[in-house]
Amino acid sequence: MTPDELLRAELTRAALAIGAPDSVAPALERPRDPAHGDWASNVALTLAKPLGKKPREIAELLVAKLDLAAAGVSATEIAGPGFINFRLGAGAHARGLADILTLGSAYGRTTAGQGAPVNVEFVSANPTGPLHVGHGRQAALGDAISALLEGAGYAVTREFYYNDAGVQIENLAKSLWVRVAQRGGVAVAIPEGGYNGEYIKEIAERFVAEHGMPDAATLAAGAASIVAQERPVDAALFDAMRRFAVAALRAEQDLDLKAFGVKFDVYYLESSLYTDGRVEETVGMLQRGGHTFELDDALWLRTTDFGDDKDRVMRKRDGTYTYFVPDVAYHVTKWQRGFRRAINVQGADHHGTTARVRAGLQALEIGVPVGYPDYVLHQMVTVMRGGEEVKISKRAGSYVTVRDLIDEVGRDAVRYFFLMRKGDSQLVFDVDLARSQSEENPVYYIQMAHARLSGIFRVGEIDPATVTADGVAWDALSEEAERELVKSLLDYPRLVAGAAESLEPHRVAAWLLETSRQVHLWYHKHHVLGEPEHILRARLALAKAARQTLANGLLLLGISAPERM
Repeated sequence: MTPDELLRAELTRAALAIGAPDSVAPALERPRDPAHGDWASNVALTLAKPLGKKPREIAELLVAKLDLAAAGVSATEIAGPGFINFRLGAGAHARGLADILTLGSAYGRTTAGQGAPVNVEFVSANPTGPLHVGHGRQAALGDAISALLEGAGYAVTREFYYNDAGVQIENLAKSLWVRVAQRGGVAVAIPEGGYNGEYIKEIAERFVAEHGMPDAATLAAGAASIVAQERPVDAALFDAMRRFAVAALRAEQDLDLKAFGVKFDVYYLESSLYTDGRVEETVGMLQRGGHTFELDDALWLRTTDFGDDKDRVMRKRDGTYTYFVPDVAYHVTKWQRGFRRAINVQGADHHGTTARVRAGLQALEIGVPVGYPDYVLHQMVTVMRGGEEVKISKRAGSYVTVRDLIDEVGRDAVRYFFLMRKGDSQLVFDVDLARSQSEENPVYYIQMAHARLSGIFRVGEIDPATVTADGVAWDALSEEAERELVKSLLDYPRLVAGAAESLEPHRVAAWLLETSRQVHLWYHKHHVLGEPEHILRARLALAKAARQTLANGLLLLGISAPERM
């Protein structure tokens, strides 16, 4: 049992001995001020009503009944109205490090999820350009949430939903037509709503190289149609350009994701929802369920019946569907594929779609629970360099791409900076800070802590594999810096479990930074090598445990743990 489990078990025994109900479950938490001890409990306050006594009196009875030695407690203190503070003996406290040395990379992982399938959808960018920094933040969030859930014992499927249908794809094809026409000598400008980035010129060059230059008259006629906000008459050529552009940009986005170290298990095409008839099938089910009505030549869904602020158009006058309709059909496939839990990581601009999608799923009456799917919404990213906002990428033309940041500061820094704040908070990405090799750069500071711990073994010519918990004099880890570092390491599993439950990987990022601060403090204050044998062995065990736990936390965020810097 871990030190806190031993203390909780002894508190439970003592509480039952003074007449507490069988359901008593003492809670432990870390005191805000380390001077107050290692653990605190409010169990005396919770027992005041069932026992009919004042909390402080109950606290005194509990302390009198405790077997302090069995719980590893060296001192107790009753504070305030009846809180009990506990200070563990150095040996009892540090003995919990044995679990880290035994479990290694599995430390912090649990089986709580029992293999239940979870679908995590993230990025899901339109294939109309390279991934921008907002997509990058979403990729980091989605990947870290997936890793947290996997660590909690869930069977996670990472999914990318390609919006390869609709107005934006139409505008992409028109933009490519214009760039090809320009190469053919036709004087025409990119249409309103089109894409101006250099990447469209590159795709046009490749299209001509593979398919040849189309007939000049055809290009000119098509360009005139585009200017008039119509599709080119040569539908076959236009569709060929659309398919070529989508394929090219899907491939580019795959390269962006590869550079970021993000992999997906499933790529789902929006267009397949139409070709497979799923959109029409979903609309038919909603109509048969009596939740639709017609008004002004449009088909509406009574989403107000399911909590939305107003009813929504499903099919417009021109016969096309609004974007939330295929979203509903898509989530039906998730449910049918067995995902009783689905999590969508999306930008805050998708806030309005959550109620519509959920309302559509409820209206289908197929057993989907209220609140399905879960949404994790994030704010966008402001990129700063030299004290000024950076807004433009040379290739993208109108936004900063995630590849720009990776090329400038590296994958690790990009991932950490994207994850160091809660997703729904604004994020300022300081390029100069992310590039700096200083204590002010959080990811550098964390990785340096891991490297310093690795250096202890390298300099001492000690194989970490030979360092085990066997025969370690845990009492030797009695210095305050050691005690605080041990606390942080032993809190890691609880921290990870909480982050997984709340879908908040920024908690792990914050833990890594604070624990690294404790590592650096301990490293500077206390020697490991050259100490007496019992101290050497205990501090090597602490160094190995800290090194392993930092590496585990970095891995959850998709960040490397270097041994040298």
